[in-house]
Amino acid sequence: MQARHGQKEGNVTLTIVYDNAPADDPALRSDWGFGCVVDVNKRRILFDTGESGDILLSNMRHLGIDPASVDAVVISHIHSDHAGGLRALLSVNSRLTVYVPGSFPKDYKRSIERAGAKFVEITTPREIMDKVFTTGEMGKHIREQSLVIQTKRGLVVITGCAHPGIVEVIRRAQEVGGATPYAAIGGFHTMGLSDARLEKIISSFQDAGVKMVAPCHCSGNRARQLFQKAYGEGYIDAKPGSVIQLP
Repeated sequence: MQARHGQKEGNVTLTIVYDNAPADDPALRSDWGFGCVVDVNKRRILFDTGESGDILLSNMRHLGIDPASVDAVVISHIHSDHAGGLRALLSVNSRLTVYVPGSFPKDYKRSIERAGAKFVEITTPREIMDKVFTTGEMGKHIREQSLVIQTKRGLVVITGCAHPGIVEVIRRAQEVGGATPYAAIGGFHTMGLSDARLEKIISSFQDAGVKMVAPCHCSGNRARQLFQKAYGEGYIDAKPGSVIQLP
């Protein structure tokens, strides 16, 4: 398979294709939810699909990302703002594998098969591609998986909503990836938390060795402000259209 967009093998490029933060480009549509395209080791993964398939596909195409180029989809959890856009994607690309938590309803899994795609149930941590891992299902009430990518600088952790707790996700990523987390990107589920609680989470990030953060989706404006203050140049103001390149 050819490298995506001239990507060098071993590099990781993340493109936010779905998020509720206002986009700088008026041609990109913002909407409650999350979706991130991950280009790694000459493979292309879509992590979460947002709520609306129309918005997902429109944003991808505007960003020059052909939906047919996606090799795999990883769905973090069952909420529609993360899983709702999958049907539209499968209508234009069914030659892919969808990794879903094992707790997903049978009807959802059958719909993937009916579209002609393959689904893989995830319950425990496992490697799904070279140097790309899932944390396995975490949490009790809302079962959720996150993505962990091994890089020379450390682990890149990508979360959908982090319902099990973002600090717990980071800890699980360390166990699964066997290295220090370098970057954390995605929904941190920190909206509405007190400053004291947010400061404690930020301190846990720093103690774990996280050097780069990109709070998205359900993280909340106050969390973004405090992470930006704590991380300075290591903070990424993520929104639809943001491209994060990690060597």
